[in-house]
Amino acid sequence: MEYNYIKSLHLIFVITWFAGLFYIVRLFVYHAEAKQKPQPEQDILIRQYQLMQYRLWYIITWPSAVLASIFAFWMLFFTAAGKVWLSQPWMHVKLGFVFLLYLYHLKCHAIFKSLQRNEVSHSSGFFRLWNEGATIILFAVVFLVILKSAINWIFGVVGIILFSVLLMLGYKFYKKIREKKQ
Repeated sequence: MEYNYIKSLHLIFVITWFAGLFYIVRLFVYHAEAKQKPQPEQDILIRQYQLMQYRLWYIITWPSAVLASIFAFWMLFFTAAGKVWLSQPWMHVKLGFVFLLYLYHLKCHAIFKSLQRNEVSHSSGFFRLWNEGATIILFAVVFLVILKSAINWIFGVVGIILFSVLLMLGYKFYKKIREKKQ
């Protein structure tokens, strides 16, 4: 019974962690676009986006990452099921993707810090593409956990990459239409 509570809490905080990662990058997009606005609109928008980013990052995203990790370690190292999983290849692959997620989170933190200083070094288009990184990791991890196969996750990841390419093509098409209207 204890295991199910720990697993539920882990899943809740993974969901809120990903929600924070998805939304923070969306705010990065808006921040980058605000830099192109005329004054005083630019200053007003940037101050608002910095406040929203700060609250999201430190009140939701970081605490969710820490709590998801604590409950994951608890499941892996203090439950019988976790000890079995650690010997299975699919879990090794999953932990590799979790490591990539931590790297993605840390890169988002570096971007967040620079945007808090209003140093925008990437375009809104870059941030739109950057947002797909978390999506690919999410798909890979979910397929691994559900299928419990170190091989079958490849089909899910290839599918999401193809889906991402279609999204990017759709974005470029939409961007061209928007530019023509302006």
